[in-house]
Amino acid sequence: MTAPTLPGLEPAPTPVAPRPGSRAARMALPRSIDVLKDIAIEYGVCVRPLAMRRTDLDTGLTEVIDLPCGATREDKCPPCAKKNRRLRQAQIREGWHRDDEPLPGPEPATEAQKSLILFRAHLEFSRDEAVRAAQWDQVADLDEAIREVEEAIAAEGLRGRVGPPHASGDEDQDDEPGQRRKRSTKRRQDAPELPRRKVERRTVGKTYTAPDGSTYQPSMWLTLTLDSYGPVRPDGTPVNPARYDYRRAAWDAVHFPRLLDRFWQNLRRCEGWNVQYAGCVEPQRRLAPHAHFAIRGTIPRDVLRTVSAATYHQVWWPSVDVQRYTLDRLPIWDEQAAAWVDPDTREPLTTWTEALDAIDDDPDAEPVHVVRFGAQVDARGVMPGTEDAERTIRYVTKYITKHTGDCHKATTDRQRKHLDRLWQQLQVTPCTDRCANWLLYGVQPKKAHAKLKPGRCKGKVHQRDTLGIGGRRILISRDWSGKTLADHKHDARAWVRALLGVTTDGTQLVDDQGDTTERVRHAWELARPDDPDVGPMTHRLMRSISERARWRSELLAAKDRAAQGSSDLSATQHIERHDGEEDDSGRGSDHRAGSSPDQHE
Repeated sequence: MTAPTLPGLEPAPTPVAPRPGSRAARMALPRSIDVLKDIAIEYGVCVRPLAMRRTDLDTGLTEVIDLPCGATREDKCPPCAKKNRRLRQAQIREGWHRDDEPLPGPEPATEAQKSLILFRAHLEFSRDEAVRAAQWDQVADLDEAIREVEEAIAAEGLRGRVGPPHASGDEDQDDEPGQRRKRSTKRRQDAPELPRRKVERRTVGKTYTAPDGSTYQPSMWLTLTLDSYGPVRPDGTPVNPARYDYRRAAWDAVHFPRLLDRFWQNLRRCEGWNVQYAGCVEPQRRLAPHAHFAIRGTIPRDVLRTVSAATYHQVWWPSVDVQRYTLDRLPIWDEQAAAWVDPDTREPLTTWTEALDAIDDDPDAEPVHVVRFGAQVDARGVMPGTEDAERTIRYVTKYITKHTGDCHKATTDRQRKHLDRLWQQLQVTPCTDRCANWLLYGVQPKKAHAKLKPGRCKGKVHQRDTLGIGGRRILISRDWSGKTLADHKHDARAWVRALLGVTTDGTQLVDDQGDTTERVRHAWELARPDDPDVGPMTHRLMRSISERARWRSELLAAKDRAAQGSSDLSATQHIERHDGEEDDSGRGSDHRAGSSPDQHE
């Protein structure tokens, strides 16, 4: 006898295939538009291209061309984000282990440039004499001549300005520039002192010599993190949310870029050479930002830890200890007073200038916040050309195609509540001196106006997707590779063109200075989606996929030909090397003496 099964505990029935022709069977079929987008992503075609109308200025022919959107996030366009990630990897790879300076020194000035600077000096001398003699009509003429010479200097190819422009007397009286606030640069008593050396004009690290005489020049990989705000679990959530310092976490995240700038300034002054870096800022599992950097050259780990411990950034802003207003009771804008006032007393709030003056007048004033690094500093050496170097580059650029809030997905209620608490604190944290959140603390921000919305600042640091990281997430020093991102894009295109044997047909012109410039042949404008010559998006995607498939076939064929050519060249060199060895041994002496090839063979 079989025991009866309790209700609700019956085994799950075996899934049955839907009936052919039914709605369930139709819904199980893939959609053609989704398949088209998947193929576009597979072939690296932008899934949301920009329709641009290009007009040939010679013939007047107009055509619509799809250009990639250039998105850097996978949720917007995976192919463009992947392309941007590969480009950043190439940029880091090219500048990381350089053994030479990426940027050569400026070229010497020409005689024409020197004569313009000398003429500008004569005009400055004449203007000073005219001012001393109160000959204001001559001063006006000389100012006009100085402006023309400045334009000629810029057209001659010199960078920057020789000197600041002269201000007229009316400008000095009517629009006097405000004095910049100066604060003491004396280091805090709780921060260790750092040695300071004169910075050399070099960006390349030290070269080491092994006992066998071989030389090598390693580089480094560095990770900088913020301090702890309370014990956390392995999933990044706090052990005790009530004791977790969310306020300090929000302020540290907002001012983290300034702290990184201070670190590189201190490190360069301490080491005595222009240290170059390339890295990315991303959140930890606890949602606090940290940064990974590839450093050219090597620096002792003790120096990195000392500089990290001695680096800080002080925020000299008005106090935010007490939040005077809430979202239910906010200040209001007074049109007559052109200021924000209290909703009950109608008294104007403290202006930004008054709040800073109060800090300057208080000898015992302290910064409203001080940002510091944590004790954890991870640094290790990386040898060029190794798998470790490539793996590190991939690790540095791992999350650059994702939003900050999407780097670590919240899968549990505890993680989601932790994210909500941090986001709520970021919503009321001031981000700049013009942030609307200052109104919540009874202070009018700098250049206040009626369109401000307290508690709803549009700054990126207040968004849920950024988690306080509102600036650039990719940080690369100026002398890293000597190229901009546009230069690296040009190098990639030039490599493909050289491999395919394609040459550009750009027409070269000669300008007034005798330099060759590429002639502007086309005019571009953005096409509207409802224009009659702009086809449907699906048709444009299919054309782009077909074109990209042909390009890929041609590129693979060119690579095969190049590989075959290199193998043939290696075989030829191998035969020639063996022929030379035979000649040196005396068996090919007849051929060297002038005998025929048949006799040699």
